[in-house]
Amino acid sequence: YSLNITVVVTLNGPTMMDVDFYVNDIVVARTATGRAGGKETITMNEAVSPRAKFHHMKDGTLEDWTIIGAEVQEFSKTLYQRIIDHLLLLEGDCGGFPVDRLTHCLQTATLAHKDGKDEEYVVCALLHDIGDTLGPANHADIAAVLLQPYVSEENHWMVKHHAVFQGYYFFEYLGLDKNMREQYRDHPMYEQTLEFIEKYDAPAFDPDAETYPLSFFEPMIQRVFEKPKQSLYKSETSTAFAD
Repeated sequence: YSLNITVVVTLNGPTMMDVDFYVNDIVVARTATGRAGGKETITMNEAVSPRAKFHHMKDGTLEDWTIIGAEVQEFSKTLYQRIIDHLLLLEGDCGGFPVDRLTHCLQTATLAHKDGKDEEYVVCALLHDIGDTLGPANHADIAAVLLQPYVSEENHWMVKHHAVFQGYYFFEYLGLDKNMREQYRDHPMYEQTLEFIEKYDAPAFDPDAETYPLSFFEPMIQRVFEKPKQSLYKSETSTAFAD
C-alpha cells in the first residue's frame, strides 16, 4: 500500500500563506502562517477530515461512501448531547402555561419514573414536547419522528398521538372536537396513550411539584439514543449503524 503525499503552498500576500497537506489527494491538515516582525507565527492549524470527491451523487464511489459512513457513525455518538441542547431551548419558554416547557417535560418524566416506568418510556415522556420550538402546528409529530428509530412502535405511537389525546381537556375552547381521540378507541395503544396523558402529561404544570433535574435523565437519554433499533439505513447487510 503506497501513500501519495503532496504539500500545496498558497501565497496570500507578502506575509501570509496557506499550506495544505494532502494524502492520496485528500486534505488531511491545513495551516495558515504569517510573519510578524520577521518571525514566523502559526495562526491556525486545523485537521481536516477526509471528504468524498464527487460533486453529484451519481459519481459517488465506495471510497466516498465509506468516508461518509464513518463520519455519520462518529457524529451519531454525540446525538444524545444535541438532544439535550435542543431540549434546553424550552427553558424559560412558558408559552402562557404555569411553568416553562422544560419544567413541564421534566415533571412529566419525573412522574413516569416515580411510577415505575422503564427507561425508554421515561425518555419518551421527557422528550414528548421537544418539538414545541420547531413545530407549533405539529409538535407531537416532530418528537415522534426524532424518537422513532430508537424506541418501540408502542412508545412511538404514544408520543405521535399524545396531542390528540390531551385535546380532551381543551379542544372545545379552540372550536375543536374534544373527543377527537375516540377515533382511536379500538387501537391497541389507546389505553397506554390515555394513561400517559392522564397520569403524567396533563398534571405536569405544577410550579410546586417535585421535578427531577435534567442531569438525572441525561444518562438515560444517552443510552436510548446510543444505536437505532430500526432505520432505513439499518439491515442485516447494511454497514450503516452496524452493531
